[in-house]
Amino acid sequence: MFSAGDGASRRSIMKGVGVGGLLAAAFGSGRARAETPAKSAGAQIWRGEYWAQKGDVKLYMSRKRLGAPQKGEHARPILFLVHGSSISSLAFDLTPPGLGEYSIMNVFARHGFDVWTMDHEGYGRSTVTSGNSDIASGVEDLKAAIEVVKRETGQSRMHFFGESSGALRAAAFAAVRPDNVNRLVLCALTYTGKGSPTLTKRAEQVEYFKTHNRRKRDREMIMSIFTRDKPGTSDPRVGEYLANLELKYGETVPTGTYLDMTAHLPVVQPEKVLAPVQILRGEYDGIATNEDILDFYRKLPNGDRQVAILPGLAHSLALGINREQFWHAMHAFLTAPPHVNV
Repeated sequence: MFSAGDGASRRSIMKGVGVGGLLAAAFGSGRARAETPAKSAGAQIWRGEYWAQKGDVKLYMSRKRLGAPQKGEHARPILFLVHGSSISSLAFDLTPPGLGEYSIMNVFARHGFDVWTMDHEGYGRSTVTSGNSDIASGVEDLKAAIEVVKRETGQSRMHFFGESSGALRAAAFAAVRPDNVNRLVLCALTYTGKGSPTLTKRAEQVEYFKTHNRRKRDREMIMSIFTRDKPGTSDPRVGEYLANLELKYGETVPTGTYLDMTAHLPVVQPEKVLAPVQILRGEYDGIATNEDILDFYRKLPNGDRQVAILPGLAHSLALGINREQFWHAMHAFLTAPPHVNV
């Protein structure tokens, strides 16, 4: 699953990860046991909506799984999806007509997972406040959301997936709530931001982010997510479809995660993330360099850890043309067999 990117050769990437990392990527070597999802033959995907409460802030949540919840049923592994800076949780459940499957919620529901997501404060259907919804605020959102998941499922441990600043939110949550995290998948992650073309460009507006709690997020900006790193790695028609849905909630979003990523990195200490971790990134993603990601990887304390650089993908793995490679890598990690202590 390793491929060259950011000008690094395959050999240099493998050297940076080391033999232990390659074995971990292939087999897993940590202490946490992954659950094998149970599938219900012939069951249809069921969808539910919920609200979490964080003080005066209402946080919209949605859920998908095979079949409606039933009292006394076998517990299913939970997967919680955490969105990024510019798009709400809508991006995890896209069904653009005639363009194929883009809903990661549908994909993992069919695999037997109980899939949840949430709009962070100031995004989508959640309460819009005067705050900037930074990474720390996102951690508080997740704390509130987890209470809803626990109430509805009876489970307190779950898998987490985060993309872009959502990866920072998920990792920061894992660092302070290790007992709630089973396995953690981080996509389009950045660590220190050193050498990042995307963050270097974004930093030109850092003074604006410091003085404004919301920024413009119009159709052009949404479409740029699909083209800024390498045109052709995603279908612009999906971008148009997503923009049509997102713009129903306005043309602005909070600035907090942009400020954190341009002025406050690192915001996560990898040494404090105790869960098994998989880091996935597209070979053309400009949000970080391979070296920056490998630095984060080397500091993770759990031996069950992976880095995979996926070819033909850029910043958003979930919305790329080669998204099935992402689904496969993530599913394999979440369902890895238990290791043998040696």
